[in-house]
Amino acid sequence: MEDEFVARSWEGATDAVSMIEELGEGGEEISPLEVQQGCLTQFATTDFIMEPGIFSTLKRYFQAGGNPEQVIEMLSENYQAMAQMANLMAEWLILAGASINEVQAMVENHLKSVILKTFDPKKADTIFNEEGDAPSWLTDLIEHSTWRSVVYKLAEEFPDCLMLNFTIKLISDAGFQGEIRSISTAAQQIEVFSRILKTSTSAYLQATDDTRGTTVREFAKMVCHGQHTYLYAQVMLQILAQEQKGGANVKRLQQEITRYAISSGYNVTPIQLALSGANANPRTAMALAPMLTRNALNPADITLLYKLYSSSEPPPSEFLRIPQFLELLIDALFKPGGKVNPEHKIKYFYLLAHTASVYEIPKKGKKPGQVCRDDLKQTQQAIEKVHSICLGGRSVMELTAEIQTIYSCLRFPVVSVGVVRWVDCVVKEATFFKLCTETTPIHLALLDEVVTLHPLLHSPILQLIIELFESEQTDLEILVQLEMRKMLLDRMVNLLSRGCVIPVLSYIKSCCKKDDTDISLIRYFVREVLEIVAAPYSLDFIKLFLPLVENEEITGTIRSNDNDLVSQFIGQCQEHFIGP
Repeated sequence: MEDEFVARSWEGATDAVSMIEELGEGGEEISPLEVQQGCLTQFATTDFIMEPGIFSTLKRYFQAGGNPEQVIEMLSENYQAMAQMANLMAEWLILAGASINEVQAMVENHLKSVILKTFDPKKADTIFNEEGDAPSWLTDLIEHSTWRSVVYKLAEEFPDCLMLNFTIKLISDAGFQGEIRSISTAAQQIEVFSRILKTSTSAYLQATDDTRGTTVREFAKMVCHGQHTYLYAQVMLQILAQEQKGGANVKRLQQEITRYAISSGYNVTPIQLALSGANANPRTAMALAPMLTRNALNPADITLLYKLYSSSEPPPSEFLRIPQFLELLIDALFKPGGKVNPEHKIKYFYLLAHTASVYEIPKKGKKPGQVCRDDLKQTQQAIEKVHSICLGGRSVMELTAEIQTIYSCLRFPVVSVGVVRWVDCVVKEATFFKLCTETTPIHLALLDEVVTLHPLLHSPILQLIIELFESEQTDLEILVQLEMRKMLLDRMVNLLSRGCVIPVLSYIKSCCKKDDTDISLIRYFVREVLEIVAAPYSLDFIKLFLPLVENEEITGTIRSNDNDLVSQFIGQCQEHFIGP
């Protein structure tokens, strides 16, 4: 069947054949007999009577003096009625009890597999050999999501196919550009790409914190299709970032795209610095460029930046706020094992503090762009204190003695970011929990304080706790492992109590679905949450948490009567919750 499918010709291909048949080598007309022979060859193919080009081929054959009886005989003999047989089989399946949707899905899935296996871009491009609009069947095809998905897969495999590129444009014109955000082929057409850029930016701005990560990855993958698409998108976003309403979010989107490009191995430093105003600040750009390109700091360039930013008229702080540069500074000062020359350490402190605390005040009555350094000294001192404590080789007892100092410094966001980085490195050491004698390690207690002070750090802290929760602590006894994981669940409950609700519950629900977590740990988490929550509850919270509470295997042993926490929570949900 598949061989017969391949043997068919497109309508455009039929017309191309007819042109060749009517013209000999050098453009000379061929004889009517040769035209007849060419038409008869096509009549001999399977089910040619069902082809769109049947009438034009018949007309050409008869104009060349063809025999009607021979045509009727050939078309009849080669008519196998594949399409009609497929329809008949579908009707039989429905009569046998299968649902219409099941049969339709079965037929569509088979056709999809055949198309994906036998698609020929050269034959597809012959559609455009005829003048006029796109074939009517192509316009009808894009109205169905099933066939649009086929076009997307084919477009990824055959990016140079004219028919597929044209179809992608038709899909975009029809308003389905939201579906093709990840299609690299769309990046080759400025109209389509512009629409997708607009749609994706709007989707990012309207997305919740929980779904924004997925939205960014799809968007960044398309934007990074080529240097031209990256530059075009970043310039457009740079203009949007200047707007007062939503400008900061667009700036964040720019940074996420840049992060993706860097992680993919692209050198986008020249574009990044140019958009930040490198032409107006060549010395600053000259110092940053080699460090960003190599993804490593060096004392000479740090010294130059220190001189520039400690002057009476420093360059714009936007240069230092490039995320890649900030991460390099944080790693240099808070990652254990970092090698920073003590003579240059003060410069690192200053630049990190300047980045986090210095800003411009374009207020009425003051010169626009006036630099405010009121918090610079305090921020630098806090960074120096915590750096000295965390990376000074202190024992647990010595860290405990300095806990109040660290807590007082954690109110500075940049210090909290550094502490999270330090804790991340320390607690992931293979022997950390084996040597730990505390019920709650002081390092994780510091994270609890960061969670309370800085909601924007909830996501990386949750990710760290999840990694520890899933880590294999083979050196610990089973009971000790359970206690350690309960302690980590306490950290998750603390995160939930501070507003990180949906991400925490989503993770616990995934653990329950995967069935790879001890049920006693899930039970412990549910009990702890029930003790701190109170009505009214949001719809998202109920959708995630109620199934856990209603699970008899999880909460059966902690139910005592109709007034226990489990029963109370279920009763409150049944009273106020209305399903979607």
